[in-house]
Amino acid sequence: MELAGLWKRYQDWLYYHDGLGIYVDISRMSFDDAFVEQLTPKFEDAFKKVDELEGGAIANPDEERMVGHYWLRDAALAPSEDLKKHITEDLAAVKDFAEKVMSGSIKPPNAERFTDILSVGIGGSALGPQFVSKALAPAKAPLAIHFIDNTDPVGIDRTFEEIGDRIKTTLVLVISKSGGTPETRNGMVEAKAAFAKAGLDFAKYAVAVTGDGSKLDNVAKSENWITTFPMYDWIGGRTSELSAVGLLPAALQGVDVQSMLDGAKEMDIATRVHDIRKNPAALLALAWYFSGNGKGEKDMVVLPYKDSLLLFSRY
Repeated sequence: MELAGLWKRYQDWLYYHDGLGIYVDISRMSFDDAFVEQLTPKFEDAFKKVDELEGGAIANPDEERMVGHYWLRDAALAPSEDLKKHITEDLAAVKDFAEKVMSGSIKPPNAERFTDILSVGIGGSALGPQFVSKALAPAKAPLAIHFIDNTDPVGIDRTFEEIGDRIKTTLVLVISKSGGTPETRNGMVEAKAAFAKAGLDFAKYAVAVTGDGSKLDNVAKSENWITTFPMYDWIGGRTSELSAVGLLPAALQGVDVQSMLDGAKEMDIATRVHDIRKNPAALLALAWYFSGNGKGEKDMVVLPYKDSLLLFSRY
């Protein structure tokens, strides 16, 4: 294609969102108008199904579950007043708890305030908080964060070595939706042992993020942990970052969680537009479908040239 044609194609297919500050350029993919026309009905069907899911349609028929992580950033979209109330109250509780921890209103038994966070989880309960910590937390966060996200005994020992004497001022977040994930339970057991070795009452340092009535929820309440935050069955592990799973550790590190939610809401709006050319997610899907011959013959690799996005591809 000659330069004039390439320039015209670039203008036709370049996407830019001023509020989000993002560009998407798929103009150098060699699909033609006939290909786009062929895929248009598929996209129209996809747009319709997304609308249905976000309206509360059952996404998991085996378990009769909805999928509603997008309601977390805009509670007004939730399909019931009860859900809207829970989302709004949970967010307020996260913000209030983080503020009280950072101010010293909630503190360890024998110190003025907590200095560190130990987050115990695996999969989506760990990857999201790790990513946000690298991408958004300030260099000198109010509380330094550490993670136990697998059962590597050497790695766990190293984490406690890094914490050292600050274990006396370390707040532990145990994150597990079911409360029965073996790796997370093992991490909790290791944390309990470390606190016991230091002569500390683990319950006075521990917070649970889990499903109501789960094994972890029962343990936290029976042992009188500091508090618990909920995880709902309509939020999947890898889409849980904007629930208490991710918002709590982020807020404790001084991240503006309301801005996180506002940005996600704006991206949600951008990616729900029923027009391929005006929807960045649809554009990427179109390009990927074309390059993979509609069969996933190629992978999409994201390479962020930014140190703070080191964990983006992993998440």
